[in-house]
Amino acid sequence: MKKLFLLSGLLGSSLAGLAQQTIFSVPSSDIVPKHKIMAQQQVDINGEQMRFSTTVDYGLGRDWEVGVNLYNVDYQRQERTWLRNDTTIQVPYAPLLLINAQRTFNLTDALHIGLGGQTGLNLFPTGQRSSWEGWGYANLGAGLHDDHYQVVVGGYAGNRRYLAEGSTVGGHMGFDAGVWYQKVHFLGDWATGTHEYGQLVLGVEVYLQEHLPLALGWRRSNQDGNQGVVVQLTYTPR
Repeated sequence: MKKLFLLSGLLGSSLAGLAQQTIFSVPSSDIVPKHKIMAQQQVDINGEQMRFSTTVDYGLGRDWEVGVNLYNVDYQRQERTWLRNDTTIQVPYAPLLLINAQRTFNLTDALHIGLGGQTGLNLFPTGQRSSWEGWGYANLGAGLHDDHYQVVVGGYAGNRRYLAEGSTVGGHMGFDAGVWYQKVHFLGDWATGTHEYGQLVLGVEVYLQEHLPLALGWRRSNQDGNQGVVVQLTYTPR
């Protein structure tokens, strides 16, 4: 557990300096500018659990980005313990250390296709060795009114160690409405499926600084209607 805290601290410390960038859960299909860094820290809170997820991406240029994710760092509030799971697919394996990559293709000034994914291993296995987890997606994205309004719609596929029980393929969509651009945005996304990725999240984002938006969202699970709160802080180099 000391190693887990150390790794969480190292990745999370990038917030002070902050899957690919997400709206809440669904990839936004934005690309980090060349030689720039984007970082995103998210906390999902419900009655029994807090889930921490960290993403750091680097722009390679030519519409490419690569990065690293620390996902599903789950704190069980009643037991006061950190979850280690590699024995059941009722919930996703945890915690996960992943690498990600994304490439976009511009169709017009307003439309683009985003292809990406992330893959890696679960940290601290209870057995002899870690298991492979993977997830990928294809999105059609649109930017309107100088990208003040953005919409994405697409599909995804992954294995059950990443998604947990349920369908391994599905669809997702999301929006980012900059009603007061880079001051107050309304965000939302939804993914199909009865696993933990299958959920609806709606919220509002306030820019603390030009490159530092803070979002607060309400989450509802497709599977059982479980509700929670999502807090998300993002550093964007634009």
